Parts: sequence; C-alpha cells; structure tokens
Amino acid sequence: MVKQIFKWLGLMILLLIIGGGAFVGHEWYADKPIRFKSYVDRIMVQMAFDNPETLTSLGFLESIGIKGHNANLDDASIEKANELYDMLPIFRQGIAQYADDELEQSDRMSKEIALYLLDFANEAKQFRYHSYPVNQLFGIQNGFPSFMDAQHQVNTIEDADNYISRLSQVNRKFMQSLERLKLIENKGIIPPSFVIDRVLDEMREFVTKPVKDNILYVSLKEKMDKAEKAAKLDNESVFSQKEQTRILTGVEQAMYSSVHPAYKLFIDYFQKLRKKSNTDDGFWKHPEGDKAYASSLKFFTTTDYSADFIHDTGLSEVTRLQSDILSILAKEGFDISDGFTPAIEALKAQEKFYYPDTDAGRQKILDDYQAILDEISAGLDNAFNIRPKAGMKVRRIPEFKEKTAPGAYYERPALDGSRPGMFFANLYDIKSTPKYAMRTLAYHEGVPGHHFQIAIAMEAEGLPLFRKISPFTAYTEGWALYAEQVAWELGFQNDPFDNIGRLQAELFRAVRLVVDTGIHHKRWTREESIDYMLKNTGMAKSDVVAEIERYIVMPGQATSYKVGMMKILEIREDAKRRLGNKFNLAEFHDVVLQNGAVPLAVLAKIVDNYVNGKLK
Repeated sequence: MVKQIFKWLGLMILLLIIGGGAFVGHEWYADKPIRFKSYVDRIMVQMAFDNPETLTSLGFLESIGIKGHNANLDDASIEKANELYDMLPIFRQGIAQYADDELEQSDRMSKEIALYLLDFANEAKQFRYHSYPVNQLFGIQNGFPSFMDAQHQVNTIEDADNYISRLSQVNRKFMQSLERLKLIENKGIIPPSFVIDRVLDEMREFVTKPVKDNILYVSLKEKMDKAEKAAKLDNESVFSQKEQTRILTGVEQAMYSSVHPAYKLFIDYFQKLRKKSNTDDGFWKHPEGDKAYASSLKFFTTTDYSADFIHDTGLSEVTRLQSDILSILAKEGFDISDGFTPAIEALKAQEKFYYPDTDAGRQKILDDYQAILDEISAGLDNAFNIRPKAGMKVRRIPEFKEKTAPGAYYERPALDGSRPGMFFANLYDIKSTPKYAMRTLAYHEGVPGHHFQIAIAMEAEGLPLFRKISPFTAYTEGWALYAEQVAWELGFQNDPFDNIGRLQAELFRAVRLVVDTGIHHKRWTREESIDYMLKNTGMAKSDVVAEIERYIVMPGQATSYKVGMMKILEIREDAKRRLGNKFNLAEFHDVVLQNGAVPLAVLAKIVDNYVNGKLK
C-alpha cells in the first residue's frame, strides 16, 4: 500500500509538471478528459511509469526528490511487450472519441499524429519480430552499460545504492530478453554471421576485463568522486571514504553475481546461434522480408516511396554531389582528370588535415568541436528566434564500444535541466576525423542540428508529451542534414575544404539511399556495398565497414536523412516562392522546430498554414 501511495503521489506531481497544473481528478480518471492533451499525456505517463529506465532518461522526477524508479530496470518480458500491443486499439478508440470540430488546431494536429503512429504500429505489428535486438550497434549488451554511464545520475548515497540495485537486476532482464531472441530465432529470423561475431567479440571483451576497469565500475567511481569534490566546495561530504568502499564493494559483488552471468548466458546462446547463420545480409532472406523492408522504409521516411524510387534518387544525387566536390578540388589545384576516387584520395592523403594519433590529439579534437559549437551558437541570431534553454557538451564515445559505433551520435537532455544534451564523437580511428569534416559533423549533431531540434521540442510549451519525443526519423535526421546546409548558407563554412566536408557529408547520405536499398531490396552483399561506398564517398574504410554493417541491422533507417532533408528544402523553397519578400528564414525555422518531430506530410501542412496566415 505504501508503494502504491508513493507511486500515485509521483504520478500526480509528474502530471502537474507536464500538464501545467491541468490534471485534476476528472482529467486523470475520466474515460474522456475535457482536454485532449490530458488524455494523450495520461497515456504517455502510464507508459513511462511502467518503464523505469524511460523515467530516468526523461529526467522528470529527480529534481523533486523522487528517485525510486532509478533502482529498477525495465520489464523486458514477451508478456510485457504483448500488453502494449493489446492496448493499442484501446488507445486509438480513446483518441478517436475527440471529434475534429471540438478541437483547436494544435490538438487536431496532435490527434492526426497520434493516429498516424497508432495505425502504423497496428499495420507493422505483423513484422514486430523482423529485427536483430542484439547487434553490434545496439541492444541490451551495450545499451545497458551506456545507459548506466550516461543516464543514471549519482549525486547522493541513494543514487549509488540505486545503481547497485540496477546491477543486481541485469541477470533477470537478460533472461527475459533471451526468451524474445529465441522466439525470433524460431521464426527463422537469424542475423548474418558477422553480426554474431561482432556481438560475441564485444561481450567476451566485456566479461574478461577486470571488474575495476569495467565501465560500470569506473563510471560509478568517477561520479562519486565528482559529487564529493562538489560537496567539499561547500565544506560538506556526500561520499566518505568508508561509504565509497562499501558501495564499490557492492558493485563488485553485483558484477560477479548478476552482470557477468547475464553476459555469459548471451555468449552461450550466440555461440550456438552462430552455427545457424550465413552470409546473406539483406532482409529479403527472411520470411516476408520484402514486405517487412517496405514497412521499414515507410516508417523511417514517413512516405510511400518505393525502394526502387529511393535507389534511383540516390544514384542521381551521388552524381550531382560528386560533380560539385570535383569543381572545388579543381579550383584548389587538385588533379581531377582521373575522376572522383583518386581526387578524394589525394585530399585524404594530406597529413595537415589530421590530428596526432595520441591522447592529446584526441582531446584537442573534443576541444575543437566545442569551440566550433560555441562559435556558431553565438552567430545565429538572424536565422533562429527560438533557442533551446538546455546546454550541450561534447564527449568521446565510450572506448568499450567505439570500434563498432557510428562516427557520432547525440543524446537528448533531461527535461528538468539536470543533464545537458550530449554530442558523442567517435575517436577510435584518428583518420576518420579530418579537420575539414568537423564543422559539418558538429552542426549536424549539435547546433543548429539535433540539439536545436530535440531540445526545443522538449522545451515547447503546450505540446503533448508524445510530440516532444516523437520517433519521426525523417524529420529529425532530415533537419540535422538540412542544418549542415543552413550553416554553410550562413557563412560558417567559407573555407573551401570545410565546404567539401559538407558536400561529402551530404554525398554520404545520398550513397546511403543506394546501399540501403541495394542490400535489402536488390540483394547486394556486404562486400559489394562496402566497395560501392568506398568508391563513391572517400570515407575511411573503417567508417565504411561500420556504416554498411549498421544498414544491415537497421534496414531503412539510413534512407531517412536524405529523404527528410530534400523534403524540408522543398517545403522551404515553396514557402519562399509563395511569400516572396515576406519570407523570413528565422520565422520559417521557428515554425518547423516548435511543433516537434512530425511526419513529412504533416510538416508540409504546418508550413502551408503558416504561409497562408502570412498572405492574409
């Protein structure tokens, strides 16, 4: 009973936070709350409180002293997943009970987006097991350590004890996840051999490393040290030496009793699964694989574009972008007579574009990324009226997973401001970070790319919670790629080599259209895809291999970037054409950003409404 009361009180406080005080008894319990936003937020809150890791990531409750959820890991059982799918028709019925004519424009849009998500989830339910939940990029085996390192805050004794509590639940969660893996295997969906090899290498390295060198141990120790240093500035103490010893001993025990057994369980399973795998890489090899891939393309692009259309568009864009790059190289004195690949190789061979392959060199990369972001943050007043309140920091991708991780990624800030946005850079291969590519990558992951789009959406007032964190990749990645071009248009890449870096980044996304559809629709092999990307991007081979292997385990996702960017540019050009001298770039960006992530067709409608309003 005490736990139930605690949970209810937490819910009420949380609802007051996200609902601006609008949640009262009727709004929480009624079949049809008065406000549409109350209904959809209620659904999200109920789902969040069923997922303690989600609560931790969102950072709702810590600032008001509620931390009980941080002691637990999610329920990863098949039964729990089935519960959610069973609830989808109920959620849809509840949303559909609000007639359009009784809703304000913003709520009508929220309803449209919610129905879009629910209808797609219902349509794609038949393909829910067409995936590789454990692979070289993501999955519980590397997601859990990363989550504990980046998301689980440790500022008090309670936080540290919660950390240990989560470690003690790892074996349970892995066992639940293993049941799903076996179900997927029984349906004939088995990862390619290289995926299993990568996962096994990663997990074996994880369990053979001494506990005191493991990220789970090191991360907690560093967090306690940081909290203790901060407390001493106020002549206080949070983690005495005695407490730290007790806590770290608890971590060691949990590692041996829960964490290592969990990983060994997975190692045993994947060693046996390896014998059933083969070197076929595309989704076409699975039962109804072509249909599953088409569904994935629809989800990631929010369009009905066919695989053939996307493939042909990619080929056309590759030709255009290579031509632009060669024109710049010719002006800079490079020999382009032998075509794109030799010219790019000549550019890459110049040592002046690389940092020293040392710890100091890698630290200099991180420092320079931060300087790039600080510079552009101070120079965007004419292009953006709305800025995120949340700050942003640059960090290195944890070394234990950087070998197979992408070149960079962004993690959203906490909603309560306790954790800034994070731009993680991969520093494994120093040759994959040429100086002329750094500005574009910083603009994409940070400002005005992912950090602006995600943080502004999270901070937007009046939006339902689901719209603050909507999973529309074509919008989010399309915006980030568009942001690279905006930075160039605003003069932040005047150096011709920096502009080559921008064009290479866009070329990279155009090549993705070709290889993703090539692998999963046209039956290209992993090796054929690597060869095509090497010849047409000029990227380091280590990056190309990691990227191709990413597309193999995430079918369709890679197409969202270029599709999204092209659509945003199309929408902007239409608005400029219709508005003429009334067009204002900052206003356009405000309109695009302040509504959160949306399907591309909905974005076109949002901008169309804005344009019509300006023309009145």
